[in-house]
Amino acid sequence: MRIAAALSRRGHRSGKNDRMGSLLVVTGPPGAGKSTLAEAIAGRLSRSVLVEGDAFFGFLRSGAIEPWLPESHDQNALVTQVAGGAAGKFANGGFETIYDGVVGPWFLDEFLSASGLPSLDYVVLLPSVETCIKRVLARKNHGFKDEPAARHMHDHFVRQAPADRHIINNVDQSPEELSAYILDVRGRGDLTYPPR
Repeated sequence: MRIAAALSRRGHRSGKNDRMGSLLVVTGPPGAGKSTLAEAIAGRLSRSVLVEGDAFFGFLRSGAIEPWLPESHDQNALVTQVAGGAAGKFANGGFETIYDGVVGPWFLDEFLSASGLPSLDYVVLLPSVETCIKRVLARKNHGFKDEPAARHMHDHFVRQAPADRHIINNVDQSPEELSAYILDVRGRGDLTYPPR
């Protein structure tokens, strides 16, 4: 009862937050720089949540299928829905939510539907395959270093690329510069999906 009374005094009603948050998906193939950029963006916001998509695949135990294999489609669709639901809850709770993970255009509608939001912001980091592979192989303290799988996923993003306005090919800027640029572009509505 004391908790409910305290929340009520703070202006919360029925567990709802009066502030509407947002959801920005930062995606791309392995080695694109998603995690570094997502961390930089979240750090620039005053009330943010960083949702790490890899964590949802980490919940799988027995019977898990490597997510880049063709037979993993149903598993990946389910994980995408669960992750989208979690990210959407944070956004609906009033947080500026940054999702760092692989959400290819082929799963974007499922992710959005699961989020419960009418729209989200979507950015695909897509440097050259050579850049991605170099980064994947140089990683420290990261479990994924599979070059053929990384090449396959990069090709998947290239072949099923979203509209150009969602793609960033040049990732040579610092994370601070790139995060500022992305927030500026988002503020203009250029990253919104579906377009308004």
